Amino acid sequence: MNQAASPQIEHSRLQHFPVAWFAMIMGLTGLSLAWHKAEGILNLSIAPSPWLLMLATTLFVLLAAVYSAKVIKFKAAASKEWAHPIKMNFVPAVSISLILLSIAWLPVSAPYSKLLWTAGVVLHLMLTLYVMTQWMHHSKFDIVHLNPAWFIPVVGNILVPIAGVQHAPIEVSWFFFSIGIIFWPVLLTIIMYRVIFHTSIPERLMPTLFILIAPPAVGFISYLKLAGEVDAFAQLLYHSALFFTLLLFTQVRHFASLKFFLSWWAYSFPLTAITIASFLMYEQSGNILFLRIAGVLLGIASVVIISLLGRTLLAAIRKEICVEE
Repeated sequence: MNQAASPQIEHSRLQHFPVAWFAMIMGLTGLSLAWHKAEGILNLSIAPSPWLLMLATTLFVLLAAVYSAKVIKFKAAASKEWAHPIKMNFVPAVSISLILLSIAWLPVSAPYSKLLWTAGVVLHLMLTLYVMTQWMHHSKFDIVHLNPAWFIPVVGNILVPIAGVQHAPIEVSWFFFSIGIIFWPVLLTIIMYRVIFHTSIPERLMPTLFILIAPPAVGFISYLKLAGEVDAFAQLLYHSALFFTLLLFTQVRHFASLKFFLSWWAYSFPLTAITIASFLMYEQSGNILFLRIAGVLLGIASVVIISLLGRTLLAAIRKEICVEE
């Protein structure tokens, strides 16, 4: 009887395989990019970035295969996820993972990077239009559904110029940057209203508050690619990202007490984004303070992501994830 039940259990676990898994790829790829920047600036004798990139790429292929199997075998479950007022915002993590991988692969193979970038950009534009259409023509959303994960579909467009300036005409990068940078303050205003004047964000989604760091940090990196210098707007982006980082670090005890969910991976990419932005600020200004900030943040991001890998593996062994909520 146990042998007969086992395939049914695995069948069910595939049905409940969440698209939020792709946040892991975002974090690992971000860490690879952060270490690659550190290796170049500090002339490090060790080079973990290629290994991190291979790990992120391999895991992306694996997760894409498993999630594709879910879409094929459990189309209704996938459709329900895509229409869910909270979960739907994690679907574009797939396209963002492709864009981030294209950035990380650019120093290794420009043609492969362009292939990943093109696939990611086309998919992300489609998903942005899909999610925004759902926002505009809905009958199911409420203020309690709002959380910083809502940044992912629209503000994720800010990532495009980082590799896009080398893969397409500059107008393409400005187009995607404009989408993200315009909707960032709009969504930020609504999210702050929700956080301050309504009930607390549920424990499961509390780690998504770290996503507040990502838009200005990534916006700084992309804007630097487009403008080529740290002007007043770039300063505004970087220092606002640094403030959000400080704000969330002061609440570390609260975050440490949370029960583990896959949403913990929301800690990872924003930390790597502000790390990379700090390295770039050092490169542009020569101010040693930014190098020290970047070094501390790189250490924190590395420890956090290694811990997340271990905790995720433990949760998978205990069958605590990919279960019905």
